Amino acid sequence: MRAPPPHSLPQSLPRRIGLWSAIAILVGTTIGSGIFRSPAGIANHLPSLAPFLGVWIAGGIFALAGALTVAELAGRFPETGGIYVFLREGWGPLPAFLFAWAELLILRAAALGAIAMTFAEYAVRAAGGDPSVAPFDRQAHLIAAGAIAVTGALNYRGVRWGTLLQNGLTAIKCVALLALIMVAFVHVLAVSNAAVGMVAPVVPSTGGGWAPFGLALISVLWVYDGWADVSFVAGEVERPERNLPRVLILGTGLVIAIYVLANVAYALVLPMETLRHSRLVAADVAGRIVGPAGVTTIGIVVMLSAFGTLNGSMLTGPRILWAAAHDGVLYRGFARVHHRYETPGFAIAAATVLGMIFVSIQSFEQLADTFVTAILPFYALAVAAVFPLRRRDGVGAKIPFRAIGYPVAPLLFIGATLALLINALMDPAARGPSMAIGAVILVGVPVYYRMGKWRKG
Repeated sequence: MRAPPPHSLPQSLPRRIGLWSAIAILVGTTIGSGIFRSPAGIANHLPSLAPFLGVWIAGGIFALAGALTVAELAGRFPETGGIYVFLREGWGPLPAFLFAWAELLILRAAALGAIAMTFAEYAVRAAGGDPSVAPFDRQAHLIAAGAIAVTGALNYRGVRWGTLLQNGLTAIKCVALLALIMVAFVHVLAVSNAAVGMVAPVVPSTGGGWAPFGLALISVLWVYDGWADVSFVAGEVERPERNLPRVLILGTGLVIAIYVLANVAYALVLPMETLRHSRLVAADVAGRIVGPAGVTTIGIVVMLSAFGTLNGSMLTGPRILWAAAHDGVLYRGFARVHHRYETPGFAIAAATVLGMIFVSIQSFEQLADTFVTAILPFYALAVAAVFPLRRRDGVGAKIPFRAIGYPVAPLLFIGATLALLINALMDPAARGPSMAIGAVILVGVPVYYRMGKWRKG
C-alpha cells in the first residue's frame, strides 16, 4: 500500500542557491581544513605508505556510497534540514529529534571549532609562529573564535553573501590545491625517478592489522565530511529534484579525486616518518619544494580554504535547527527567520556562540574526533532510511532519482559505519570519549518525551 504524501515543512526560506553554488557549498564545505591538517595523525596510525594511501581511497569509497544513497533521499525530500528530514521520514520523529539535539549540543560546535583551528594554526604559521607552543597556541584559539564570529555575522546577514563568499573561496582553494599537487609531482620527477612503496598491499598485513586502519579511517572520514551538508540547505536550492542528486554525485567525486592526488603528492615529497610529525603538512611540503616563500604562500591559501569551509559549515548547519524547530521538537526561536535578511538568524547566532565556546577549550584532534563519532550513527540511520521508504512506495513507484548501486551502496556504507564505531569502542583511548558522546545523545530521549508532554499542555 502506498504511503501518504510526506510531511512538508513550511517553506519560508527562499530558493536562491543554483547548481554551481550548491556544488561550491559541497566541495567548499568538504575541502578546506582536514586535507591540510589531518594527514599526520592518520599516518601515525599506519605502518607504511601503502595503507596510508589505501585508507584515503577507502574513505572516498565510503563517502561515495553514502552520497549515492543520499542523492535519492534529497531528490525525494528537497526540504531544508537534510539528514534531519531523512530520519524523520524514514524512522519517525524521535531519531530526527536526537539528530537535532546532537547538532545543537555537539555536532555543529565541534565542526566549527575544528575547522576554525586549522584556519588559526595556519595563520599563526604564516606569521612566523609555532601554534604548538606558548604563547602561539593560545593565540590560535583566540583567532579561531574570531573566525567563527565573522562567518556567523556574514551568514546572519543573508544567504547571498554566504554563497558568493563560498563560490569565490572554493575556486581559490581548488586551484591552489591542484597547483600544489602539480608542483609536488614535478619536483619529485625532477629529483627522483622512483615512487617508493606505491605498489604494496592497501591493507597492512602487519603492525596491528585492521584496528589501526579503522582508527585512521575515522580520521579520514572527518576530512571527507561535508558531502551531505548541501542537503541541509535543500529547501533553498533551485530545481532541487534535478539539481541535488547531480550536486552530491559530481561534488563528491571531485573531492575524492583531489584528496587522493593530494596525499600521493604529500607522501612523495615527505618521507612517512616526517609526514607523521607534520602537523601542517601542506606548509611543510611547500617549504621543502619552494622554501620559506612557499610556507607563507600556502599558509595564506590554507587560511582562505579553511575559512571557506567554516563559512559553508555555518551556512548549512543551523538549517537543521531551523527545520527541527519548525516541526516543534526544538525551541521555536530556532525557527525564526530574520524579517530583513531572510536567514535563520537565531539558529546561526546559537551555532556561533557554541562554536566559540568549544574552540576555546578543546584541541583540533578532540573536536574532529568528537564530530565524527557523534555523526556516524546518524549518517548510517539516514542512509538506511532508503529501505523503509522504498518498501512504502511499492514496486514501480515514481522517484525523482534512484540511488546508483542500490542496495549494495547503502549496505556498504551502513556496514562500514558499524565497523568503525565498534572499532572505536574497542580502542581504550577512544572508548571513554565515545561513550560520553553517546550518553549526551541518549539524554535526548527523556528530553524528547518531556517536551512532548509540554507541547500537549
